[in-house]
Amino acid sequence: MNETSVETASDQDLNEQPLEEKESLPPESKQVPVFGYDLIREYLMSEILGQDAPQLLYWGGKQLARKFPLNTVEDICGFFHSAGWGALSQKKLSKDESIFELSGDSVARRLSINDKCHFQLEAGFLAQQFELQKRVSSEAIEEIKKRNRKVTFIVKWDPKDSVF
Repeated sequence: MNETSVETASDQDLNEQPLEEKESLPPESKQVPVFGYDLIREYLMSEILGQDAPQLLYWGGKQLARKFPLNTVEDICGFFHSAGWGALSQKKLSKDESIFELSGDSVARRLSINDKCHFQLEAGFLAQQFELQKRVSSEAIEEIKKRNRKVTFIVKWDPKDSVF
């Protein structure tokens, strides 16, 4: 039997492109496999950091915020999305407090695979962003809503406690 190779137009186009063009993607479109991220975030970090993991990750979140200062709440929400942390939305804003809700597949997945999961990295990041934006001392706490598969962050600041 005689086999013939049939190339489609799209096959021809792909074959004509240099290999590096086919494999190169813009940095923001390269993604880490979810399983790999979960292994590091939900298992390895807790093992390495031990009982101090929540406090150290809160501090780590503050450090990340210093390295990636953002100008607006919209920028913060966009950062959360880009980092794969979930969909962050501001629910309430007052003179000394802001309430955020974090939801999405990544939050639901983390809550389902780890009974002891926490969101202290994200809380620290939020606290430091508000400290940078408002130039006053700021802290954030998390409230996990397992049934709704969401996390609420309460960010508080003291308008009288200037840090700059």
